[in-house]
Amino acid sequence: MGTRAVCRDCYREVRWTVTDAGKRLAVDPEPDETGNTAAYRDGTGTFRSRRPTDELPVMAWEKLYVPHVATCPARQRKATQQRPAVLPPGVLDLTAYRRKAGGQS
Repeated sequence: MGTRAVCRDCYREVRWTVTDAGKRLAVDPEPDETGNTAAYRDGTGTFRSRRPTDELPVMAWEKLYVPHVATCPARQRKATQQRPAVLPPGVLDLTAYRRKAGGQS
């Protein structure tokens, strides 16, 4: 099921899916009941994924997977790296702008 590949950050195997929005999403290769992404193969053989909701829970033909970004050790290392407490003179902190521009609050 799905196109198998290797994560370019940690070199672990991943499975590529296509979301309802048409975006590519890497998930861990094996189903996991603790996952939050439902995935299935459609009629054309494409591995599709979506986020289950109360209105549309996991269907019988879907299995739960964990998005790879949540388990990638390389990404977790990058997230825990500390930024300098004080930026050098003339350097702007764009964190708040990036959150706002990216739709995050």
